[in-house]
Amino acid sequence: MLKFMRNKLVGIEKIAPDEILVHGILDDDIYSLEIDLRVSLSDLRIISIEGRWKRWTTPECPRAIEPLKEAVGLCIAESGLYEKIRKEIGKKSCRHFANLLIECCDTVKNAKGFIEKEQEKLVRPQEKINIEDVFPSCPKEEGTLIDLHVHTYPASSCASNSIEEQIEAAKSVGLDAICITDHNYIWDKQSIERLIDKHGFLVLRGTEITTDQGDILVFGLNKIPAKKGLISAMELREIVKEEGALMIAAHPFRGFLISDVQSLGLTPEKASKRELFKLVDAVEVLNGRVNASENIFTKKVSDICDLPGTGGSDAHETSEIGIYATYFQEKISTEKELIEALKSKAYFACILKRRTK
Repeated sequence: MLKFMRNKLVGIEKIAPDEILVHGILDDDIYSLEIDLRVSLSDLRIISIEGRWKRWTTPECPRAIEPLKEAVGLCIAESGLYEKIRKEIGKKSCRHFANLLIECCDTVKNAKGFIEKEQEKLVRPQEKINIEDVFPSCPKEEGTLIDLHVHTYPASSCASNSIEEQIEAAKSVGLDAICITDHNYIWDKQSIERLIDKHGFLVLRGTEITTDQGDILVFGLNKIPAKKGLISAMELREIVKEEGALMIAAHPFRGFLISDVQSLGLTPEKASKRELFKLVDAVEVLNGRVNASENIFTKKVSDICDLPGTGGSDAHETSEIGIYATYFQEKISTEKELIEALKSKAYFACILKRRTK
């Protein structure tokens, strides 16, 4: 039985803001070759071309590589391009290379929607998101302003400043209290009480626990759950319920929106379906270590889920303390009152404006 198979494959990859790589493969039972094109998005011109014979039938075939360079400078959008490739490349190089080059150019044309979208990004500046149009500044009226997310060294190895330095920084920017939420660590009550007495400033306990669904801030626990390996968010929820504690999803979309949200296909509606949001009591919608787009996106998700939003600096050094905070309508002076206030949902995330006591 006579069998013959030919495969032709072309792929496109964006490798720079104004550049794509087009990779073409032609393979059959007799020969095999490849082409790599670098194409400018702004004018669809071929920047460079490389050809490779993987397998050939005659000694003359490898001589076809050098003439491929004559394709550099050609515009994929120009009329009569394919005829030019057949005449100038096909005759000097090889008709198989010419055919694969045409296929690569045709794929770029067929990907017109993708190309136009990328070109639009080059000429249209990204809209600047003003986070102050979405989140309020801290109110001037009476209440309690707390940074719910603060790290200290050495309890959090990633932090730079001690708990005493963080406390003094919090006092200087006008906060009423801070929550120490070191990674998988809970401070003992006696140490916290001594710090409160020494600095004349309210310090509250929490922790940031790493789970299978991301980092979760927990308030109301007295010890870290004993478990080998990564704890699941579901397991943590059961422990939290038993202890009468609370869970807050910490920076749930950090790093998700580095590229365009639409190109990822991620919408607040889709994101709100994550199992995580069925387990937590609130969502950290203002986090000092993520960008404005991610904070705004997180708020949209929390609104869809009907979950209250908190704010915290996620400070790892003194300069970051109090960038964002949570405003509670009630006066809070103890850990018990904090838990009650979080359960009441009478609070909101806000942007700190430096204020004097």
